[in-house]
Amino acid sequence: MCFSASASFGAGVVLTVIGVASIKKTHRFSQLLFASIPFIFGVQQIAEGVLWLTLPIPDFVNTQKIFTYIFLFFAQILWPMWVPLAILLLEKNITRKNIQKVFVAAGFIVGIYLAYCLFTYNVEAQILGQHISYLQDYPNSLKSYVIVLYALATLAPPFFSHIKRMWILGTTVAISYIIAYIFYEHYILSVWCFFSSIISLSIYAIMIEISNTQKLKNVKVI
Repeated sequence: MCFSASASFGAGVVLTVIGVASIKKTHRFSQLLFASIPFIFGVQQIAEGVLWLTLPIPDFVNTQKIFTYIFLFFAQILWPMWVPLAILLLEKNITRKNIQKVFVAAGFIVGIYLAYCLFTYNVEAQILGQHISYLQDYPNSLKSYVIVLYALATLAPPFFSHIKRMWILGTTVAISYIIAYIFYEHYILSVWCFFSSIISLSIYAIMIEISNTQKLKNVKVI
């Protein structure tokens, strides 16, 4: 959450609760990665809450560095790998599964590249006004390719899923990213996570659909 420490910690708590509720809806291990997304969002928000508290205090420079890396690990490395893989594990249709594998490959390529950049180049978090800005000295030569691969990994998978409500997740993620890019271009990493609560609610709704479908199948088998 991009506005204050209390907002970040509050969002972290809410997202954790939604995450636990989503996880409780799982019936198979293959559903766990997808159901865990809100919980991971919650951890990410708590990490940014720590940054809000420590960035104004020079004595906490080591803590600032650690939690800057934690936040960027979630934002740039974990999400492009986790999201397409989580949706792939839910897929039943062979054709759709093959398409999802392309998105997984894109996610791992961009995730590995950004991991290299994160631990090779200088990164820094700063409070500018009511937002946290993440300064990254990554090479600009591959920036366009990184954006395309990241979008393929995080935006496209929901639209190719057989699950009916999955399109809501894809639409929510796309709209939130566009709004963050247009109005908060310099704080997009932080502000985009403002929408994580809405995104997580759509995940919980999808888990309800999956759970109800599983129950109906079990009833038919009985």
